[in-house]
Amino acid sequence: MSVVKEPGDGGHARYTYRLRASSTACTALLAEWDRCRWLWNECVARSKKAHREGEKCGPAMLDKMLTESRSVTPWLAAGSSVPQQQLIRDFGRSRAKSLKDIRDRLPQGLRAGMPTYKKRCEADPTLNYTRRGFRMKDGRLHLAGGIVLTVVWSRNLHADPSSVRVYRDSLGHWYASFVVPAEVQPLPETGRVIGIDWGVKETATTTSDAHDLPHAGHGQKAQAKLARYDRMMARRKPAKGQAASKGYHEAKSWRAKTCKKIAWQRQDAGRKWAKKVVADHDAIAVENFRPKFLARTTMARKAADAAIGATKKALIDMGRKHGRDVRLVHPAHTTMDCASCGARTKHALPLSERTYTCTACGAVSPRDKNSARVMLVRAGLNPAGVEGVRPPGALLQEAA
Repeated sequence: MSVVKEPGDGGHARYTYRLRASSTACTALLAEWDRCRWLWNECVARSKKAHREGEKCGPAMLDKMLTESRSVTPWLAAGSSVPQQQLIRDFGRSRAKSLKDIRDRLPQGLRAGMPTYKKRCEADPTLNYTRRGFRMKDGRLHLAGGIVLTVVWSRNLHADPSSVRVYRDSLGHWYASFVVPAEVQPLPETGRVIGIDWGVKETATTTSDAHDLPHAGHGQKAQAKLARYDRMMARRKPAKGQAASKGYHEAKSWRAKTCKKIAWQRQDAGRKWAKKVVADHDAIAVENFRPKFLARTTMARKAADAAIGATKKALIDMGRKHGRDVRLVHPAHTTMDCASCGARTKHALPLSERTYTCTACGAVSPRDKNSARVMLVRAGLNPAGVEGVRPPGALLQEAA
């Protein structure tokens, strides 16, 4: 379950279920995806043409293009119009976000890229249906176009879904993701707060030793198996212009299954830890850390194995679900500030220095523990019983 916050409402939750699709249903879904993928590529071509000629290319123009295409193309008109219209909405939002980033002059690395062509051999099928494009009957999902799918109900939906996304993952498994209004399940108050600092040596360091999240290393444990499958694929790789052999596809499937298992392990560990933290604390101060830049450093593999982004998202979603106060703290200078007196060092501490020593008040503590306490101070949380937080009336940041 993931929570989706939308403007103007109390938030929505997305529940994902496995689908049992017959060969007939799979063929129909792939046919729908072929039409949607062709339409997406047409939108990309029209967008590029409009950019060259200095014209506008909004959803209204693309809707008109869809109407004209369906009237002259029987193959396109044979499919449902609902996923095709939703695909145009998705394309419009993607293009608008990219243009907004360009107008705001964001750095190249932070911009959302313009929509590109979807290749048949690379893009996984994804179909979006609004309320008029699907219905539930006898526990089965009926999609527009006469497609009937069996849903594996691992849990019941607490409300009628407003939309559903049907997609296929890299292993060939089909899933249905329903969007319903978010349900808040408040937990009893505990009177405790916690500060959380993200890292690589430990995925999460907190002000409570009992809630630290050690680096599990799921990817590192499976590295030998992944390397073996990589060698198998390299030996069986087809020559240019030739079809891949059955052995190559088998090795590729085994590798994909291993990667999927690692992703599930990371997700499971993050959710269980988030549930424990949310259940034991009323307010949570979390470092608003963006781990994307770590992909360009020597710590890229270990940072990816830590799954900081997924764990932070699970914590935020779990806090919103259970009505907890989750406060995001800007990460700037959190390793340079002292949690006891608020003084700031004059130089950035190297990663090799794991102990923080304040030259102003003489406080000594582990570097990550000090950063976790700084999260509490910056979030405005100063509880009794949390060691190392700034006392009332202390001066703000000053050079040590």
